[in-house]
Amino acid sequence: MNKAAVMNKRQERGVFMNGNEIQHGQPFPEYDGVLQSESFSQVRRRIFRQLIESLLFEGIMEPEVTITSENERTYVLQGMDEAGNAVYYQCQGKHPGSFGRIRLTSEPVKRIAQNKEEEAHSLTAFLLETSRLMNNDSPMLSLFIEEINQTLLKDAFAQFCRGQQPALQKPDYDELEGDIMDGHPYHPCYKSRIGFDLADNCTYGPEFKPVIQPVWVAVKKEEAKISAAKQLDHAAFLQEELGEKTFKRFVSLLTQKGRSTEEYTFIPIHPWQWREQVSTGFIEPFSDGRLIYLGEGEDLYRPQQSIRTLANYSFPKKAYIKLPLSITNTSTGRILAQHTILNAARLSDWLGEILESDSYLKETCRLILLKEILGVTYDHQSLPDPIETQVYGTLGAIWRESLHSYLEPGEEALPFNALATVDINGKPFIDPWVRELGISCWLKDLLQVSIVPLIHLLYKHGVAMESHAQNMILIQQEGRPSRIALKDFHDGLRFSRDYLRDPDRCPNIVLPPGNHPRLNRNSFIELRDPTAVKDFFQDAFFFINLGELAFFLEKHYSWPEEDFWALIAEIISDYQSQFPGLEERFAVFNLFSETMEVEQLTKRRLFAEEGTRSQPVQNPLYAFRQKAAQNQSKEAGIDQP
Repeated sequence: MNKAAVMNKRQERGVFMNGNEIQHGQPFPEYDGVLQSESFSQVRRRIFRQLIESLLFEGIMEPEVTITSENERTYVLQGMDEAGNAVYYQCQGKHPGSFGRIRLTSEPVKRIAQNKEEEAHSLTAFLLETSRLMNNDSPMLSLFIEEINQTLLKDAFAQFCRGQQPALQKPDYDELEGDIMDGHPYHPCYKSRIGFDLADNCTYGPEFKPVIQPVWVAVKKEEAKISAAKQLDHAAFLQEELGEKTFKRFVSLLTQKGRSTEEYTFIPIHPWQWREQVSTGFIEPFSDGRLIYLGEGEDLYRPQQSIRTLANYSFPKKAYIKLPLSITNTSTGRILAQHTILNAARLSDWLGEILESDSYLKETCRLILLKEILGVTYDHQSLPDPIETQVYGTLGAIWRESLHSYLEPGEEALPFNALATVDINGKPFIDPWVRELGISCWLKDLLQVSIVPLIHLLYKHGVAMESHAQNMILIQQEGRPSRIALKDFHDGLRFSRDYLRDPDRCPNIVLPPGNHPRLNRNSFIELRDPTAVKDFFQDAFFFINLGELAFFLEKHYSWPEEDFWALIAEIISDYQSQFPGLEERFAVFNLFSETMEVEQLTKRRLFAEEGTRSQPVQNPLYAFRQKAAQNQSKEAGIDQP
């Protein structure tokens, strides 16, 4: 695609505003319009809901509660303004549902002060005026306010532009990665992207469907660490990914400098990362030839929902590339730590061997694993501490297989979080399939194809996948769910070696360095406690992923949450009956436990971290434990009293 065609595509998607391409640091012609728009109000209301829901759920604030009906409650939070006057924030919610979560209604939050009641318009004022309820006067509060306001601004721009586009039309998978723009359904800072200004956000945010050309550098092999899948010739793979024209150009540049490709390997860099981090953080390696700037490649890429993963727009069957970004989003830094890059291919190889050796996963479930086949990183851990601190995790890449190489004729794929998405008219994305198949039939198929391979990996093999909605892809045939694809393994699974089916096949894992926990305390693969492994799986898959779907289906199709979990319990019980030889494993990884641990995502950001913050919550499957046990016993021929 030539440059003019690229620009036309970008203009179609709103990367230009008022006919002018957005430039870094320039004023936005639509800025005032966005802040006065209905999109801005709707985003602010959404953040208020998610913020208060998480504050109440995580026990950060204790509200006054009035029961207004069997299913509805009024919640009041008392604060204090700058003058010391009492301020009240009032909101409406439903009876706590799955996991004991409080769900606020769409009614705006009200602020009541000095006998005046109005809609709450300031997230900053709310946090400052209620901070005494949190016992929080630390610097963390100001950082949290910044993340909240950045989320408000960036999502408002995205939703404003979305309102100028047609409703979702079930495009292909790569298009949907840009169309599904709602972000994390629980975390109130779901789109903060601290580090991006507004121009960056529109230039690199997946909602705007920009085309991106990564910057490439050559790195001396002794300065790099490389981890490749078994049987992969990494040099030949990179040559194929670059394409003949780009590869020859890069070889010529090296030759002009008296260098050869045998001495170097190649690393792609996100353009923002090049501008903000790499060009200034690696001056000495560039000056003495350990790193060599090569320029942009020919292929065009588009960002996926995770922002730092780019899909090849020019050749969709080529690999995705995951690149570090020195930004913070949903309270987590988006660099790529060296140990995760080095673990990517070996973990993918391991999972691939499990899949190939397990006919149930491969032939019955027809599970797709998008394996991470190559990781290359600049070896910053050999640098002096003050220098390494500056460049930690900022230069490296992971290549992941393309979904398009796996899809069979007639199959269509969609991001799993599309299932709980509505278009600009409020119509659920899933509505055509639900109407055609009936919600009961569609939902049972969906849960069957998504739950079974995941619990089989857990029960039989002892591997817990971090199956939140961005890490799962649903494959359908004519609107009927048929199988799933999983991705993001370098830091997205957990296991306890003592409870693996075949511990000897488990690869040696590169452990995080001692200074890594200050950046991400939750970045570890191996755990000792199998219950922690199980909770990791349930937190991502049941609490966030399916929990949101349960709420969505009740809201839009009046499908009771209790019936949703009863169906899940039935699927798990049927699986357990089918594999009685795994009975001991069902007890070790007890999905019907009374409680489970989930991360406290808001508390983690509001207060100084001291280890991993989590809390026990009610497990909605616990109510069905007796029936599950009876089903297992019936299959085994044992009478239950």
